[in-house]
Amino acid sequence: MTASGVCHSDLHVRDGDWPRPGPVAMGHEGAGIVEALGPGVTTLRPGQPVVLSWLVPCGDCPACRRGKPWACPDSPSFRHRLLDGTTALKTAEGEDVLSYCGIGTMAEATVVPVAAAVPLPDGVDPGVAALIGCCISTGVGAVLKTAMVPAGASVAVIGLGGVGLSCVMGAVLADAGRIVAIDRVEAKLTTALSLGATDGLLAGPDRAATVEALRDLTDGGPDVIFEAIGLVSTVELAIEAMPIGGTAVLVGMTPVGARASFAVFPFVDGSRRILGSN
Repeated sequence: MTASGVCHSDLHVRDGDWPRPGPVAMGHEGAGIVEALGPGVTTLRPGQPVVLSWLVPCGDCPACRRGKPWACPDSPSFRHRLLDGTTALKTAEGEDVLSYCGIGTMAEATVVPVAAAVPLPDGVDPGVAALIGCCISTGVGAVLKTAMVPAGASVAVIGLGGVGLSCVMGAVLADAGRIVAIDRVEAKLTTALSLGATDGLLAGPDRAATVEALRDLTDGGPDVIFEAIGLVSTVELAIEAMPIGGTAVLVGMTPVGARASFAVFPFVDGSRRILGSN
């Protein structure tokens, strides 16, 4: 391993928000250099830099056969083990140590399925490469694949951590007309503006005031609004800020069991949409 990210999903597991088996080597954003190949592996070479993917589809379920590997219910990644059910790591007493999502990037070395190791060109910064495995693909993918934001659309992004900033970059790639970045930290707005956001909105404790300010910046509300934190309050903010015909894309992951609420009549009456994006 040459680099590992620390995603908020790792913190959810550490803090008990997401029940997971253990003991487990955490980390699901990582980059490394291939040391050795298993039997029959011909698509990689020793010494090759790779970025790791936290989801390895089974390739045989109905979702995989339909070309939707992201919906695979039987990925070995969910069992935090290798394809044959074993683990590469052990405790000093010989007890199995799981690898989170089957890759366990917070380790000096790891063993992964070949499908989890994606070749990189030489010279890519490992710290950047590690984030491609989850953070960047999550944010950019939410814009380009889940929402399929059309050129010229107005976009807002709530929460400017790694995923939120990746949503901003995705909106730039989509050629969005207006990109409003929203956070409670001024420095994060500055970073978002440097990455292509057209406007920064400093959110305050008054949700209604934030919604009103966003509507003023986007002629009544953004066409697509991305929630990239995973807080009930900001999920509800995203839904409330949608204009008629608008779309809210929920990207941030809440603790298991968290519930949000919204007013049903304006949601239906305005033909609004909520999309989940993993």
